[in-house]
Amino acid sequence: MKNPDIKRILPAEWYPQSAVQLAWPHPQSDWRTIIDEVIECYVEIIRQIALRQRVFVVCPKASQVIPYFKNCNLKNISFFEILTNDTWARDFGGITILENGHPVVCDFQFNGWGLKFIADLDNRVTAELFRKGAFAKEVGCRDYLDFVLEGGSIESDGKGTLLTTEHCLLSKNRNDSRNKEELEQFLKNTLGIEQVLWLDHGALEGDDTDSHIDTLARFCDEKTIAYVKCEDPEDIHFEELARMEKELRLFRTKEGHPYNLLPLPMADPVFDEKDGHQLPATYANFLIINEAVLVPFYNSPKDEEAGAILQIAFPDREIIGVNCLPLIKQHGSLHCITMQYPQGTIL
Repeated sequence: MKNPDIKRILPAEWYPQSAVQLAWPHPQSDWRTIIDEVIECYVEIIRQIALRQRVFVVCPKASQVIPYFKNCNLKNISFFEILTNDTWARDFGGITILENGHPVVCDFQFNGWGLKFIADLDNRVTAELFRKGAFAKEVGCRDYLDFVLEGGSIESDGKGTLLTTEHCLLSKNRNDSRNKEELEQFLKNTLGIEQVLWLDHGALEGDDTDSHIDTLARFCDEKTIAYVKCEDPEDIHFEELARMEKELRLFRTKEGHPYNLLPLPMADPVFDEKDGHQLPATYANFLIINEAVLVPFYNSPKDEEAGAILQIAFPDREIIGVNCLPLIKQHGSLHCITMQYPQGTIL
């Protein structure tokens, strides 16, 4: 039950940030076969963030990682020696709410996207960060390890509206014991949500996450949603994304207004070099940081088109493209490897 004396808010990603967390790719992770090229991608992402705010780098051994950052603002980069199974910080990182204006980091369970992958080490990262003093002393930590919730599966407008997908949150092996109404009530109670917008359609080939919202549709402000649009009737995604678009057109803000919808281009197909299966390249997997938006690029003419559309959505922020072809080889992209912490979370 909600306590009327406690006001909870799940900040939107554009809320001023203290830091962004990443987990370093290492030889025991799935990156081992392409470690050099993926490290190059990580360094560029971290360099861009560190120009503007703090960065937490979770890694097995800091002394082996620090030499990669000779050309970065090291004053803004903190290294925490914590073991991980893999590096998808968006999904095992703490989800921060503001409770009567004070940050509380919620530590939900991460179970490898419905028991698909081993995640025992990843699931302990947030608790370890607290143990190592990563956060300000007054920041609370709330343990919800009996509930599976991945950061990539939810989008907040910062005003009480949550955007998510039924395919993910209602999927098998996450929270099987709760039905849709119970899940929605839990989200309202714990995150301060007032309305949940459920997408029943939307999927990308090669996606391991069961349709995370951050691959499909994203809040850019409380009235605007950027989403992936497929315009090729011959594309395997065409029908499913067209149905998603129809759903988005029916959604309303809490005030009853339709959303301003910004279509992002469907990324050119990227295929696995070994077996040829399609990878889930998407421009919706951008990261909003202080003063900028980092956008995944895929060495395609569509990169600039996507960047220009997001510049419309974020006129006061610099749009920075980052080559994410290495990331997409493991079925994720830029937003998937990062987790932001709002202002007040870090000293």
